[in-house]
Amino acid sequence: MVCPVPGFTLQLKPRDADFSLGKWTATGSIRFMLESRQDPVTPRHVFLWRVLKFMLGAAMLGGFALGIGVLGYHHIAGFTWMDSLLDASMILGGMGPVGDLPDDGAKFFASAYALFSGLVFISVTGIVLTPMAHRLLHHFHLDNDDLDPS
Repeated sequence: MVCPVPGFTLQLKPRDADFSLGKWTATGSIRFMLESRQDPVTPRHVFLWRVLKFMLGAAMLGGFALGIGVLGYHHIAGFTWMDSLLDASMILGGMGPVGDLPDDGAKFFASAYALFSGLVFISVTGIVLTPMAHRLLHHFHLDNDDLDPS
């Protein structure tokens, strides 16, 4: 299988996947984009590219969650599109609702969306912090002769 990103190779094996950039590889489904502790620390440009990809994934998850809220508030609560965007954004950001909900169905949706938004907030935070936490923890497993000058 050819990876669409130049300079990256992607090979799928029966029970495993390799993500490779030169000598930096990672195996396993969870660590698909992260090197193992036996590998040297990736160069800075690879790390920054990884941070960008994780932030893009977090933004996509946040946008998907926001879209669910906007559609729900518009169709279930009967809000205008702008009011739906405002309420969904405020709930997703942890600030609380703005508009009054007209009936029990809308209140049930708002309650479910608030719980869902809390999980999305925790997930997005974890996704954004993963590459930085991994790099920090990776440094703890290195000897001084393993450090990369770049």
